[in-house]
Amino acid sequence: MAERQTEPCVVRVALDLPLRRLFDYRFPDEQHLSAADVGCRVRVPIGQRQRIGIIVAVGVASELAPAELKPVLEVLRDQGPLPDAWLRLTSFCAAYYHAPLGQVMLGTLPARMRALAPARTLAGRKPGRSRPAAPPPPLTAEQQMVLGSVQADGCGFHAYLLHGVTGSGKTEVYLRLIERALAAGQQVLLLVPEINLTPQLEARVAERFPAAGLVSLHSDLAEAARSRNWLAACSGDARIVLGTRLAVFAPLPELGLIIVDEEHDSSFKQQDGVRYSARDLAVFRARDSGVPVVLGSATPSLESWANATGDGGRGRYRLLSLRQRAVEGSRLPLVRIIDTRLEKPQDGLSGTLLQAIEQCLYRREQSLIFLNRRGYAPVMSCPACGWISGCERCAANLVLHLVDRCLRCHHCGFQTRLPRQCPTCGNQDLRPLGRGTQRLEMVLAERFPQARLLRVDRDSAGSRKQWTELLRRIHDGEADILVGTQMLAKGHDFPKLTLVAAIAPDAALFAADWRAPERLFAQLMQVAGRAGRSERPGEVLLQTQFPDHPLYQALQHHDYPGFAAAQLKERRQAGFPPYAYQAMLRAEAPRMADAIAFLAAARDCAAVAAAAGICFYDPVPMRLSRRANMERGQLLVESPSRRALQAFLADWVTQIEALRAPARLRWHLEVDPLDL
Repeated sequence: MAERQTEPCVVRVALDLPLRRLFDYRFPDEQHLSAADVGCRVRVPIGQRQRIGIIVAVGVASELAPAELKPVLEVLRDQGPLPDAWLRLTSFCAAYYHAPLGQVMLGTLPARMRALAPARTLAGRKPGRSRPAAPPPPLTAEQQMVLGSVQADGCGFHAYLLHGVTGSGKTEVYLRLIERALAAGQQVLLLVPEINLTPQLEARVAERFPAAGLVSLHSDLAEAARSRNWLAACSGDARIVLGTRLAVFAPLPELGLIIVDEEHDSSFKQQDGVRYSARDLAVFRARDSGVPVVLGSATPSLESWANATGDGGRGRYRLLSLRQRAVEGSRLPLVRIIDTRLEKPQDGLSGTLLQAIEQCLYRREQSLIFLNRRGYAPVMSCPACGWISGCERCAANLVLHLVDRCLRCHHCGFQTRLPRQCPTCGNQDLRPLGRGTQRLEMVLAERFPQARLLRVDRDSAGSRKQWTELLRRIHDGEADILVGTQMLAKGHDFPKLTLVAAIAPDAALFAADWRAPERLFAQLMQVAGRAGRSERPGEVLLQTQFPDHPLYQALQHHDYPGFAAAQLKERRQAGFPPYAYQAMLRAEAPRMADAIAFLAAARDCAAVAAAAGICFYDPVPMRLSRRANMERGQLLVESPSRRALQAFLADWVTQIEALRAPARLRWHLEVDPLDL
C-alpha cells in the first residue's frame, strides 16, 4: 500500500519589495514550524536572487499549488523571533500609511539583520557601567505636582502632554519617570527629534543611571554599533533606549514607558520611503502595550494641544504644565521688539541690537544671533542684466558659500565654482543678495574685532565630532558671539548665554503654507528660551517690520496657549487639520505634463468616492516644482473623518497601482502630510 504524502507546511513571508503583497513558501517536509516561529527571519529565493524575509504566518492555505511553491532555504535562528508587539506595530504602520508591509518590517531592522549571512557575530556587550549615580536635584513644586499626577493614574496606558516653558525642568521630570520605570523592572524608550540633541541628553541620562544599560539608536552610529545596540534592546539587556525616529521600532520586551521630547518637531516625520510619524506611532505603541507615553514640548504641535485641551471634543491626552523655570532666581527672558521700519538695520543689524551685543561683551556674557539661513547669501545676481544664480536641476536658486568659493543648491546638492563674470552678459560686478550665516559672521567680526565668534550651522557642524566640539567650546566659554541656525534653537542649556536676537523672521509670516505661523512661533520661542537659563537675566530681541502682528505679541508675553487658541480657531473656520484629515499624492517625472496627467487620472479613477465625504483638490505643481531634474506635482485629498479617509485610501492605492504611467514617473502617497 502506497505511503500517503503529507501536505507541505506553507509559511507566509514579508519581503523588502515595493509590492503590497506577501509571499508563500513551502517548508521541507522533514522539518516543522509552529506559530511560535512567526517573527523569525528566513532566507528565501525570489526570482534569480535570494532575500531575507520575515515569517508572518505559519500553516496557511496558499492559492498556489504545492508544486508551484518555492522552498524556504534557511530559518535564521541566530536571534529569537521578533516579538508580537513589534509585529503589531509594523503592521499598523504599514496599514495606516499604506506602505508595503515587507518594506516597513525589513526597513526597521539594522542592515546586518537583513544580511543573507546569519548575524552570529552581533551578540554585544551588556551596556552599562558601575562611576556612582549622580544625585538628583531637588524638585520644584510644579515638578512634584506633575509627577504626582502621573503616579496617581497608576499602571496602564495614559497619554500625557507635558507643556513646560523653556528651562522649566521637563528633562528632570523625564528622569524621575525613568527612575520609576527602572525600579519596576521595565524598559524605557526616549525619543528625540534630531541626532544633535542626543549627546547632551545621553550624557545626562547616563550620569543619572550609570548601571541601567543605556544605548542609543540613530543614523550617525556605525552599522556594527547600531546592530549591537538594537540587539541589546531586543534582548532586554538595554533598559533605556535613546534615539531618533527610527528607534520607535526598537523591540523592547519589557517596555514600561515611552517619552517623546520636543514632540512638536517635524523631524519626527519621515520625509522619504515610508512616510511615518514616529510621534504618532509612539502613541499607538503605548496604547497597544498598555504603558504611559509622555509628549513634552514648550511649543506643542497644535494637533497635540487640541488633543490635550479638549478642543473640538477631543481631550485624548492629559495636559500637564510647568509654567515656571526650574533654576531658582531664573525667569523667562524679556522679549523686546525692534521696529525695523523706524530703526533701519545696517547689514541686517539694528543699532539697538549692536548696543545689546556690546553690553553683553562688556559683561562677559554670550549672545546668540539667530538666522535660519546658512551660506553667505541666498542668491548671486548681475545688476546689469538681471541674471540670478538659479539651479539648473531645481526650481530654486544656488546659494553663495563664500568660504568654499562656490554656489550650492540646498535641495539637490549640486554645486559649481563661483563665476568670475556674469554668464549672460559678462559683467564682472556680480553681487550677493540677502544674507546667510556666513555673511552675518563676517559683518559681526568687522564690527566686534575683539570678540570670539562661533558659527553653528550644518556647514560648520557636519559631523557629530564637529558638533560635539562646538558644544564644548560654547559651554567652556570659548565663544562670545554665536551665529546660528535652528540647530541651536532647542534643547540646549548654555549658562552664559543671556542675549538672543532673531534678525530676519518676517518671511514666514506670509508663506503659502498654512502651517508656517505655527512653525515660526515654535522656532522663535524655542530659540528665545536659550537666553537667561541660569541666574543671569535673559533678553530677546526680535527685528521685524510687523511689530503689531499677533504672533509677535504672543511671543512677547510667552503666551503659547493664547497663540494656540487663535490658530486653532482659524483652522476650524478654514477646515484645516486637526479638524480635517488629509493625504497627499505626489508624482514626479521628467515632464510636468506627465506628472499632472497621472495625478488627474488618479483623481478620476476615484471620483465616485466624493459622495462618501472625500474631497479632492486639483492637481498642481509642488512649491518646489522641479528638483534634481524631475518635475513634481501633488494632489491633496481631504475628509472630515479619519476612518472614512483611511477606508478610501486602502482602495484608492490599489487603483493607482493599476494606472499606466511613463517609465520614469514615480509616485508616493503621504498620510497626514506636514509640508503642503
